[in-house]
Amino acid sequence: MRLRLMESTLAGGGEKRELPPPFRNPFVHDLRFTTAQKLQIGFMTVTLFPIRLFIAAFMMLLAWPFAFIASVGRSETAVEPQCLWRKLVDVVLRTIMRVMWFAGGFHWISIKGRQAPPAEAPILTLGPHSSYFDAIPVTMTMASIVMKAESKDIPVWGTLIKYIRPVFVSRSDQDSRRKTVEEIKRRARSGGEWPETKTTPQNIPELIRFRNKTDDTITWTWQGPGAFKILWLTLCQLHNEFEIEYLPIYSPSEEEKKNPALFAHNVRRLMAKALQVPVTDYSFEDCQLATAQGQVRLPVDTCLLEFSKLLRSLGLKRVNWEKLLQDYGKRARSLQGQRLSLEDFGRFLELPVSLELRHMFALFDEHSMDVREFVIAFSVVCRPAKTLDTIRLAFQMFGAEQDGAITESELMCILRTALGLGELKVSRLFRAIDEEDSGKISFESFREFVDQHPDFGEQYLYSDSAGFGSSSPSHATNGFCADFSPCEQKKLD
Repeated sequence: MRLRLMESTLAGGGEKRELPPPFRNPFVHDLRFTTAQKLQIGFMTVTLFPIRLFIAAFMMLLAWPFAFIASVGRSETAVEPQCLWRKLVDVVLRTIMRVMWFAGGFHWISIKGRQAPPAEAPILTLGPHSSYFDAIPVTMTMASIVMKAESKDIPVWGTLIKYIRPVFVSRSDQDSRRKTVEEIKRRARSGGEWPETKTTPQNIPELIRFRNKTDDTITWTWQGPGAFKILWLTLCQLHNEFEIEYLPIYSPSEEEKKNPALFAHNVRRLMAKALQVPVTDYSFEDCQLATAQGQVRLPVDTCLLEFSKLLRSLGLKRVNWEKLLQDYGKRARSLQGQRLSLEDFGRFLELPVSLELRHMFALFDEHSMDVREFVIAFSVVCRPAKTLDTIRLAFQMFGAEQDGAITESELMCILRTALGLGELKVSRLFRAIDEEDSGKISFESFREFVDQHPDFGEQYLYSDSAGFGSSSPSHATNGFCADFSPCEQKKLD
């Protein structure tokens, strides 16, 4: 698999275009500071940080009884008028939260544009969502938000969350997502205290920007510094500049009313343009792939996230992927490494040649490809926690007829594709496994070696190859095959 997407011939007249390189892994965050920044953090840690932390904690505890009392006896879903004393609680809570943010270094908040009243635009679309400091606009408005269901169980903060009556969603439950959409529609169209009165609700995009030189202390991803470290580093900054910008109200066109996905895409594109950031189609499934612990630790510049996105656009990543994978594996082995053209690749997948198929083909090669690489990548993306199964499948496709063994170049191809890299050095690993210097290794010898060397990745792969290093999470023993264990081996034997 290639690291960069190169020129690809598009349908119609042989026109060519430059395909964009894959973006940096958005689920992995690596913090790096200069010596001066480290000295500042050290000084602030023993001076200002404990004071700020104490004030923030005190403000949270002060807000809790107000939120708790105002939530007693109130339905989380029913539409009801906001009585006077609850309006007063709103004011009190906003004030307390503002003091808390001020104590944390958010001394002033710049606001550009104008927030439309709920009667004009009942839905606010806030982005990007890259930090828990994104809660600042929420505490300024006390508006209901959509958030994961687990948040309501957080001590103290969970009570404040329940006060604003959010729409809770379970990310892993498809039915929960549907119910969330219906609840948003109900609230947006209601004539009560929820944002109101539009049959087709209009939308106002709201942007947030952190303009510090050390914005990295704000960002919180799935792999990287944890919540407390982010809090610590942010409170160690003298000042945290925060800006909110309200874009003009976005009213859906007739076409967008018929196609909600198009409406969402256009709003997102508008916001990305204003923020001067790229648009990606990565999903929660891609997050699970990128952050899989102990199976396939993807490097920062992996192509597999782009590959996963293209699988979805081609309709290949669906419920019956197991059957597809089994079929692809058998047919790929029968081809015995035969190079396929774009048209042949389309026939192999039983798909017409399209722009998405061209993009996927370009991930592997410009002119011809070994379809076995596609099958390996497909296996990793669909079952990131099943590394052993992917490696076994790869040996079955690449292995010799007599003994199922593979050569060093074939091992390089397998591991390079499984990690989504353009280059990968495997010579030291191959020699360590091939103790008899036969020039070939079997799946059994590979599995036995990994069982005996659980940190083989750090020792034999990553130290010699680009794309790894400090950006990789330290909690993974080798980043590739931690599911190779004596226990697992006994089950298989």
